[in-house]
Amino acid sequence: MPFFQKVQTQMNNPQKLPRVAMPERPPQERIHSFDEVPLGYSLEQAQSEASRCLQCKKALCREGCPVQVDIPAFVGLIAEGKPLEAAAKIKEANCLPAACGRVCPQETQCENYCILAKQGEPVAIGNLERFAAEYESEHGDCRPAPKAPPTGKRVAVVGAGPAGLTVAGDLARRGHHVTVFEAFHKAGGVLIYGIPEFRLPKRIVEREVQYLRSLGVRFELNQLVGRTVGVDELLDRENHRSYDAVFLGVGAGLPAVMNIPGENLGGVYLANEYLTRVNLMRAYDFPKYDTPVVRGKSVSVIGGGNVAMDAARTARRLGGQSVSIVYRRSMQELPARAAEVHHAREEGIEFKTLCSPLEYVGDDRGMVHQVRCQVMELGEPDDSGRRRPIPKEGEQVVLDTDLVIIAIGANANPTVTRQTPGLVLNSRGYIQVDHNGVTSCQGVWAGGDVVTGSATVISAMGAAKAAASDIHRYLCRGGE
Repeated sequence: MPFFQKVQTQMNNPQKLPRVAMPERPPQERIHSFDEVPLGYSLEQAQSEASRCLQCKKALCREGCPVQVDIPAFVGLIAEGKPLEAAAKIKEANCLPAACGRVCPQETQCENYCILAKQGEPVAIGNLERFAAEYESEHGDCRPAPKAPPTGKRVAVVGAGPAGLTVAGDLARRGHHVTVFEAFHKAGGVLIYGIPEFRLPKRIVEREVQYLRSLGVRFELNQLVGRTVGVDELLDRENHRSYDAVFLGVGAGLPAVMNIPGENLGGVYLANEYLTRVNLMRAYDFPKYDTPVVRGKSVSVIGGGNVAMDAARTARRLGGQSVSIVYRRSMQELPARAAEVHHAREEGIEFKTLCSPLEYVGDDRGMVHQVRCQVMELGEPDDSGRRRPIPKEGEQVVLDTDLVIIAIGANANPTVTRQTPGLVLNSRGYIQVDHNGVTSCQGVWAGGDVVTGSATVISAMGAAKAAASDIHRYLCRGGE
């Protein structure tokens, strides 16, 4: 049967079609490499998967997308064999499609709303988004989206992570002059320093940043706003280089700790530092890149979120023979994506659940060699909706280890907030905003993790889009 006829036949009976699995590198191959694990769809696979879409008149999947991508439209274009047009359709709402297609939790967002999920498996929206972005890169010319005429208004974006990049792209397309200030030497934020190469290759992030440059966005790297320049200086009307509006998207870069004995021992890392060393500073390629990192044989990763999975899988690739996730709740309460847990298990990561560290024990050289843990049991649900872990009286375990990576969350980056007079924070140090991201300071907006605490890439982008729309309205009213 000709392929087009085959797709047409499938489109007539989409409910009966199995979801097209994403090809992946086998576990025993990938634990020795930082190459990307999922290999992507072929055109035929993408068309076959896209043909499962029912093209619902009321597209519930869009309700689950924080940036409101027109999902039925781009999926339908792929089914019709028009992947370049599909990529253009996605970029009308999302300037980071290749990244989002890889790291967004589609299973709890757009795919969770897919009507097919009621009786089977939803359309693989994330895989199709990734496919369209990759096809455009390989076969298209990645032309910039249409832009409005220049407005003469200038916007400063602080932080080149998902929120900052989204605001920059949206406002540049509306005709505003946008400059992004980034503390690191590369733009991308958590996309480039936090997410490992095997999940999101750096070339993908750099390509999407280059797309923003093609829209006219300027990047000022190695600029730590709050130290090299203040927010009040950016808005100083007496300065001929001042800006009409500022967006703060500096993230939650202050790692959380448990404040237990032994956290200062050698071989105990905070996940932020560990992943930044490996991902952005290429410690995995030492000594070619002069960024050493401890390579443990018996590794304990504290935490159960996506960052913990990233750290554990990274340690496995760096020679870890026994790598364990140490988590105080059970497997049912793990906050990490199911796909990341699945990949970790395939790669030999062990899960030591109902365990909470009490102390890191060092040897005579001051290097960690044990973790003493409290055994836990589950009580009633807490504010998160998950069952609360309760110490099991008199029960402890000791784990041998030569590398500990603490991945229990992060707090708001205080560098900017402490140096911005009049900026109202909540009790946890996050910036207080309204539903449009408006802060207590005139002409200043904020969004992403510095407002909500550590969350997903796409939720930060959703908040950023709301802020960008409000900034645009503000600028069009003359800054009032």
